[in-house]
Amino acid sequence: MAKKLADVYVPSDMSLLLEGGEETLQEASEAVNYVLESGLEADGEVVFDKESVKLEAPVGKPNKIICVGHNYREHILEMKRELPENPVLFAKFNNTISGPQDPIVKKDVSDQYDFEAEFAFVIGKQAKNVKAEDALDYVAGYTIANDVSVRDLQKRTLQWLQGKSVDGTLPLGPWLVTKDEVPDPHALDIELKVNGETKQKSNTGNLVFDVNRLVDFVSHLITLEPGDILLTGTPGGVGVARDPQEFLQEGDTVTISVDQVGVLENVVKNEAKAEVHV
Repeated sequence: MAKKLADVYVPSDMSLLLEGGEETLQEASEAVNYVLESGLEADGEVVFDKESVKLEAPVGKPNKIICVGHNYREHILEMKRELPENPVLFAKFNNTISGPQDPIVKKDVSDQYDFEAEFAFVIGKQAKNVKAEDALDYVAGYTIANDVSVRDLQKRTLQWLQGKSVDGTLPLGPWLVTKDEVPDPHALDIELKVNGETKQKSNTGNLVFDVNRLVDFVSHLITLEPGDILLTGTPGGVGVARDPQEFLQEGDTVTISVDQVGVLENVVKNEAKAEVHV
């Protein structure tokens, strides 16, 4: 009975948890705090050491993954594009999602795997025709994404789909930070390193279209549901725009940090040698 009640009030699936809205998140917080502060003994572990568990992606099967291209001024310039009048939208699928402790698996279809550090946010309640000034009311929290892009596949047709939807090309994590812990999502430093060397560095204050504007714009086209993930775009410094070009190789460690959110770190492995948790 206790388990059934827990599944109703605090579901273990993140998408179901978010569908419960802020009340469910509050119930989860109160439950953990009660056990920790009361000294009561639980039947099982309530809090685990990070080293004793494997972290999965904070949202594993969202209804939608909506991405924004050309949303940092420096990236727009390096890609030789003009500032867009409206957000440039594209999508990824659930097959791309991998966790913060999974490798970036390089398939043998290409050797042009590129990195893209992204600040991402997750929708907390249904959003339709939302005004920009109300947008943050519909955000559950924030996470980090690496929009790994397979450049030759991306460029071989007018649509980006092939290069953006290869299996495992969306490392996500390390967790979901609720919005109350990030007072201003538009003042966060974001940095990506490959093997300790900085490749991308910017601030979310440099977004052409910020979180509020994106929720406004997208929700007037597409109804957003709890658990939907929106990627806000990548700063300048991507490998394909460098001279000479730089692409990810087996053994590379890609580290993305975002202020007040955390650090996402994944190691690149060729498909034949990778062991991915399913």
